[in-house]
Amino acid sequence: MSFISAHALDSTLGTPAADLEVTLYSGAEVIANARTDGNGRVQEFGPDHLGAGDYRIVFGTGAYFESQGQDHFHPQVTIDFTVKAGEAHYHIPLLLSPFAYSTYRGS
Repeated sequence: MSFISAHALDSTLGTPAADLEVTLYSGAEVIANARTDGNGRVQEFGPDHLGAGDYRIVFGTGAYFESQGQDHFHPQVTIDFTVKAGEAHYHIPLLLSPFAYSTYRGS
C-alpha cells in the first residue's frame, strides 16, 4: 500500500467521483498524479513513504463537474496537510458537490 491514498464521493449524484484527477505535491514538485477509479479511489498513490513535512493534494473538481455537464464553483480543491514522523499511512477523503466540499483525515 502506498503512503497516501485518496477517495472522492460525489454527494450530488450519491456515487463515487470516478475519473477525477488527483495530484500530490511537495512544495511545487509533483510527487504523484492519478485518476480515481470506478469506486472514486486512488489506492496506489505516490511513494511507499514520505518524510515528515507539509504536502498538498489537489483534486481537479472543475474538470470533473464539466465532464458531468454540471455548473460548479470550485475549479479545484486543494488540501494542505502535514505528515508527522513515524506515521504509516495517510488517507485523504473528499466529499464534494458542485458548490461545496468537506474533507477529514481518514483511516
